[in-house]
Amino acid sequence: MEKGKKKIIGYTAGVYDMFHIGHLNILEIAKQNCDYLIVGVNSDEASFSYKSKYPIIPEDERMEIVRAIKYVDEVVRVDNTDKRFAHEKYGYDIIFVGDDHREEPRWQELDEYLKERGARVFYIPYTKHISSSKLTEVIDRMLISSE
Repeated sequence: MEKGKKKIIGYTAGVYDMFHIGHLNILEIAKQNCDYLIVGVNSDEASFSYKSKYPIIPEDERMEIVRAIKYVDEVVRVDNTDKRFAHEKYGYDIIFVGDDHREEPRWQELDEYLKERGARVFYIPYTKHISSSKLTEVIDRMLISSE
């Protein structure tokens, strides 16, 4: 990096339960578009607060998995899922999220909020063929059929 050039801080957050290629794609693309990538891993309680279910993999293990990814510079535990709070706390320049959220009012509002502060939302193509929810459904079906 050139001397005197501002380091671009990126941020993304998620549950990262049952880590899969979609998660890896987000982290890789995010790192390609910033100098320093902070990844928030939602705590078990934070995950439950908006999904009404706990992750399968405990938060400390999910954090270790994410920490091991070469694209990640820093891993933080997320108890408050408000992205404005994360912006105030970490001062990110870009927040990365799947483009399946592009039309959601909360992300559009966040984009406006960030623009006023010199930051922005970067939408990454969503990996449609895989998700933690789909993996959980497959495992549940396998368990039911084996009973």
